[in-house]
Amino acid sequence: MVNKMDKWIQYLAEARNNKQVSNEPYQRKVRKGYVKDRNTYLKGGPIATDAGGSGYKKKPPNSRALSAPPMGEVVEPETFEKHAELNPKYWQDNRLNPNISKRLMKIAREFLEGLELPVEHAEGEGLMTALVEDVRLTGSLANYNWSKYSDMDLHIVIDFSKIDENTQLVRAFFDAAGMRWNDLHDIAIYGAEVEIYVENVGHVTHSAGIYSIMKDEWVIEPNPDTVEIDYENALHKSEWFLTQIELIEADLLERDARAALTSIRRLKRKIRRMRKAGLESPAQEYSAENIAFKILRREGALDKLNDMKYDAYDEILSIGE
Repeated sequence: MVNKMDKWIQYLAEARNNKQVSNEPYQRKVRKGYVKDRNTYLKGGPIATDAGGSGYKKKPPNSRALSAPPMGEVVEPETFEKHAELNPKYWQDNRLNPNISKRLMKIAREFLEGLELPVEHAEGEGLMTALVEDVRLTGSLANYNWSKYSDMDLHIVIDFSKIDENTQLVRAFFDAAGMRWNDLHDIAIYGAEVEIYVENVGHVTHSAGIYSIMKDEWVIEPNPDTVEIDYENALHKSEWFLTQIELIEADLLERDARAALTSIRRLKRKIRRMRKAGLESPAQEYSAENIAFKILRREGALDKLNDMKYDAYDEILSIGE
């Protein structure tokens, strides 16, 4: 039986072998097939079994983690301040708690096992050895600016070329799988929600603290003396975006769905560019732009934008009575 990833690879092979087919029709076919098979995959997977994997038929009825406050909760400036030590719940003598390391490695392994990747005779630890270059913890929990809102940013580093030479499509597959996993699962470790990301080997992660869980050592060790946060500037930036979201919501209430959808797409691009600029600046994750992004996420603004996008799209395609 051909698995989902095999079908994905077949689309890639078809374009390489058929030189008479123009690139654009092929790209349309790949996108169409990718979306179809991606959605089939996302609906699959084991259901609440010890085998783990990617899928549930519906989201488990778990409570939200501390790192995901309700919409509208006030964001306190002190939650962005630096501490004198790494969070002692997670760190012992500058090393990640071994029980946490084991749990995160188990999560990473079972996430990959649920994807039916084309790695012959490899499962469990064999799959990790054959495919994974590293498993890393990044973000504020690997730094001195942790707070009760911190997530556990679990990055799985894979050489995409081991799956297929078209690394862009492999990346799209992993992006969709990671996004779906994060949407469906509410796994928290001491209150911090686990978020999975898959990155290609050689990708530059803009973080002042990166810890290799697989090797039990720092890739980039954080320095508490470098933490400086311009909270007022970050708050100013986030308030501008929150105002824009309120204006878009007014468009939706007035049934101007097309205008709302255009504005939502524009605003989402602005938010992505803002965060990218901040992470690529000398301040990296401490930049006002990245802190503004975190404020928007804590306020529930990003989820609200996505919800409004779906509402606007449904409104445009609906036919009234």
